[in-house]
This record gives sequence, structure tokens and C-alpha cells, in this order.
Amino acid sequence: MPRTPDKRAPTVAPTPTGAGEGDETLGIDTILDRLEHVVRELEGGELPIEGALERFEQGVHLARRGNWLLDRVEQRVEMLLADRDETVPLPARGADEE
Repeated sequence: MPRTPDKRAPTVAPTPTGAGEGDETLGIDTILDRLEHVVRELEGGELPIEGALERFEQGVHLARRGNWLLDRVEQRVEMLLADRDETVPLPARGADEE
């Protein structure tokens, strides 16, 4: 008899492609620091257009990697809470924005 997958087990998305060089090993704190630095550089207005575009691309890659890492953390928390009787569901994305 074929085994049906556990519906409680979240699926793990692959690492986002196109991440900046070396971003795949960075932790969330480092990503946030680098992202803040990129934002400061862009807001400074001193970069030539090509440099600003490169920084913007780096920022997009860092943001995607950070989101991916946060999704992984959320999945791990959900898995840890899945076996508890009093599971506290995490709010759906965007629920606090309404």
C-alpha cells in the first residue's frame, strides 16, 4: 500500500536562484546588515546610475535570500509545534497589514 505524505509536514522551497555571490552562506543578521548598507548607499544619491543599478540588484538578491531564510525558520517552528495539542498557528502573511 503506498504511503501518503504527511499533510502537516511543510514543504521546503529550494534556495532562491540568482543570489549574490556568497549570499547562500549568510545568516539573516548579516543579510539585514548588508541590506541596510545597500539602502544607505542608494539613498545617499552619490552613486552613478550603473553603480546604483548594481547596488539595487544586490539589494533585491539579499531581500530574496532573507525572505527565503525567514520562510525556512517559519517552517521549522510550525514543524516543532505540529505535535503539540495546543498549537498556536502563525498568522498568515499579510494578515497584520490589513
